[in-house]
Amino acid sequence: MTIGAGGSSVVVPRNFRLLEELERGEKGIGDGTVSYGMDDGDDIYMRSWTGTIIGPHNSVHEGRIYQLKLFCDKDYPEQPPSVRFHSRINMTCVNHETGVVESKKFGMLANWQREYTMEDILIQLKKEMANPHNRKLVQPPEGTFF
Repeated sequence: MTIGAGGSSVVVPRNFRLLEELERGEKGIGDGTVSYGMDDGDDIYMRSWTGTIIGPHNSVHEGRIYQLKLFCDKDYPEQPPSVRFHSRINMTCVNHETGVVESKKFGMLANWQREYTMEDILIQLKKEMANPHNRKLVQPPEGTFF
């Protein structure tokens, strides 16, 4: 996020940005089907995060709860976080061996912009689950993990 004042812009520092995201994640987002928070409250660099997506209606994902790991390295938000499903899932943008969301197959990561947030990623992944090419794919047994 940049704040403009008389033609100049100020880039919000990484830690302020992550604190904003943490606050938003803890309050709950939208309809409650997407959430996220820090793995370790003592991590002063705020790198490791856990995300949760409840599968969208009218898809094979409906009612399933998916856990993800997001890692915001020191260059976040200039660069996207690494995103990996912990829960097993069959999706076209997810590596079947590791659970990693492959940036070249997931537009938001491939075309990353500084304004994007972890919340945006989770919401977009949920939308991706509902897309025709993903919503009917056979899924691994619920409760299995990478």
